[in-house]
Amino acid sequence: MEETQREFHHEEEEEHADINIWKYILGFSEMAVVKCAIDLGIADAIERHGSPITLSDLSSTLGCAPSLLYRIMRFLMHRYAQTPLSRRLMRQEEHSMAAFILMESSPVMLAPWLSLSARVLANGTSSFEKAHGEDLWSYTAANPDHSQLFNEAMACDARLVVPAMIQGCPGLFDGLNSLVDVGGGNGTTIKLLVKACPWLQGINFDLPHVVSVAAEISGVKHVGGDMFESVPKADAAFILWVLHDWADKECIQILKKCKEAIPEDKGKVIIVDAVIQGQEEMDKLTDARLMLDMVTMAHTTAGKERTLKEWGFVLGEAGFSRYTVKPIRALQSVIEAFP
Repeated sequence: MEETQREFHHEEEEEHADINIWKYILGFSEMAVVKCAIDLGIADAIERHGSPITLSDLSSTLGCAPSLLYRIMRFLMHRYAQTPLSRRLMRQEEHSMAAFILMESSPVMLAPWLSLSARVLANGTSSFEKAHGEDLWSYTAANPDHSQLFNEAMACDARLVVPAMIQGCPGLFDGLNSLVDVGGGNGTTIKLLVKACPWLQGINFDLPHVVSVAAEISGVKHVGGDMFESVPKADAAFILWVLHDWADKECIQILKKCKEAIPEDKGKVIIVDAVIQGQEEMDKLTDARLMLDMVTMAHTTAGKERTLKEWGFVLGEAGFSRYTVKPIRALQSVIEAFP
């Protein structure tokens, strides 16, 4: 009985750590968005109005885009575990998120937050481009140190998500012989997947400058290319935390290329990305997902976290006949899309 209680307490600590670590990684967005609200004068405008104000009236008063203001307002209104959590701050620990924290707190990634209000007002030039003179992807391609940090950060998340996906979606890779990881970075994700599912032949697909420095991985072939032009053929395409970086138009284009790469009869595209829930579906990671939406607003040109309805739209426009969504013990959900 005592042993069972200890095991339960350990599992509970681990679960709390999985949730609380995102406060370290994305928690600064709360401060940044509050600054944005002050810069925009949201509270002042509501006070001057003298009564509850509609989003349309508020956006007109402030002179900013309703869609971006809505996301700001949604975030604002939604409004130490010790051992397991502290281990996630270690650089070499299995569940380390240190590289992710280092990336998000780097001067390169912090600078765009200072012009978030200008991004909302202009509804054009991204905060990252305003801070650095080029978009995130151009900057990353031209700066190897930042590219390495970015890929290490994505690898941190992969080491948490892949086990959660394997546990939460048994049979996800059954019947597949090959898998292409689209935007796979340094290959950490496909390495973990091939290890968990040794019958898979893995392809790590990313930009040439990314895969050129990736280490060799048994059972995995590195392929350089452009996901907007073509995706290597495989039984299934896997795409982890990529689509949220792009507008609907680009997402649809990427998804169409993934669809072209898989067999019509048994193929599928496996998307691992966040799903923004409605008020009635909130869970312990809802706040972190809304913080992540602010990160995509600050760091990408037109990326965003999507609701279930918005995912349905891009998948439908890309030509998929059906899809399923499965929450897992992570920030993301698993979306299976079928031709």
